[in-house]
Amino acid sequence: MKSSAKIALAIIAACCAAGVSAQNTYSGYFLENYNYRFQMNPAMGNADNFVSMPALGNLNLAMRGTLHLSSVLYNYDGRTVLFTNPNIPASEVMSNIKDKNRLGAEIKLGVLSAGFKAWGGYNTIAVNAVAGVNLNVPGSFFSLAKEGISNRTYDIKDMSARATAYAEIALGHSRDIKQVPGLRVGMGLKFLVGMAGVDAYFNRAHLTLGRDSWTATTNADIYANVGGFQFDRKTDSKTGREYVSGANLDGDGSIGPNGFGLGFDLGATYRWRDFNFSLAVLDLGFINFSDTKYASTDGDRTVDTDSYIFNPNDDADNSFDREWDRLRGDLDNLYQLTDHGDTGSRTRALGATLNVGVEYTFPLYRKLHFGLLSTTRIDGRYSWSEARVSAGVHPVKCFSADVNFVAGTFGVGFGWLVNLHTKGFNLFLGMDRTLGEVSKQFVPLNSNASVNFGINFPF
Repeated sequence: MKSSAKIALAIIAACCAAGVSAQNTYSGYFLENYNYRFQMNPAMGNADNFVSMPALGNLNLAMRGTLHLSSVLYNYDGRTVLFTNPNIPASEVMSNIKDKNRLGAEIKLGVLSAGFKAWGGYNTIAVNAVAGVNLNVPGSFFSLAKEGISNRTYDIKDMSARATAYAEIALGHSRDIKQVPGLRVGMGLKFLVGMAGVDAYFNRAHLTLGRDSWTATTNADIYANVGGFQFDRKTDSKTGREYVSGANLDGDGSIGPNGFGLGFDLGATYRWRDFNFSLAVLDLGFINFSDTKYASTDGDRTVDTDSYIFNPNDDADNSFDREWDRLRGDLDNLYQLTDHGDTGSRTRALGATLNVGVEYTFPLYRKLHFGLLSTTRIDGRYSWSEARVSAGVHPVKCFSADVNFVAGTFGVGFGWLVNLHTKGFNLFLGMDRTLGEVSKQFVPLNSNASVNFGINFPF
């Protein structure tokens, strides 16, 4: 893959600069008359029927990350520069970089949704478009990009990226269980149409850069399920070996449906006195993608050479800086993946989510509610968890609001949601993690932000 390190760095910078994530807005989990609580727990119904405004009924955009903007962007002489700028000390940069860094970005667009009472309970139907990307980047990658030859050995392992895009048609039903007073259960069924899926695993890049020679051992695999996708190839002039040099979407086929799958949501709530307990498991399912383009190093690939002679004299033709620039150009060839072509279908599990909550109604003012919610995403190397403490109020029938504090894998933050709900019209706006002056009290220049907006028509 041509200049793998530069490509990965560009992806990281893009995700830090402009983000998207949070498939559901958990600031609304306990909020009165928030129409989309059923997407976080299918046992939760609504007091009214509703239909969404097409494409604007429920828009979720956000970004999560343990790598903050202030770790990769710096102010130098009145300008914003990337951490690789030579005027930013390496010691300062690396003190802000963790050993393991996570970034995630997603968008969930509610194309059309509706909810109605029938068949002994509450029923929902939703058509959604979902897309997201997740990255795991080790701190050693930033060390190589920043320090170069000054750190003689680099062990870059477990760097990975995942991108997914699909459409879903979700059907849900919830009802009270009369035999167990206070208990309500619900279930959702999702029909999935996979549009694209990419998994890239840069499993290993162990580099030993010596004065008179260097050795590199690399291991990588890439799976791509995108219509029209194909790898570009070049031939190594020294070995005659053909390897992957890039990718494009100009191959046979077109961008469109590239797989199908199923998903299930299960949920329950139980009210006891002033407490309401809730439990839900979301996105139990899979997508089976077709036409998998696969490229790999086929295990460990080792390159050992003595063609680089480093001279400590800065004015020499083979000075450290000049040889390092030449060596970095040849590092492009380290991940010489073999194009294995179309290897057939590939099944990927959805990332499941576990929500556990408890809500308390304040007895002296029953329009005030407090909530505690634990959310855990179970998705292998991209798993995360958080806990959210909420306070919600609905002083009048047409208005409700929630504020909350969150802490977890991606640090701490502040969330909120306001909901205007009248007969015939509903407007809500909120953020699970807030950017701006308020959030700076928790994490300066953090990379976590979200927005949830929707217009619906209750009846």
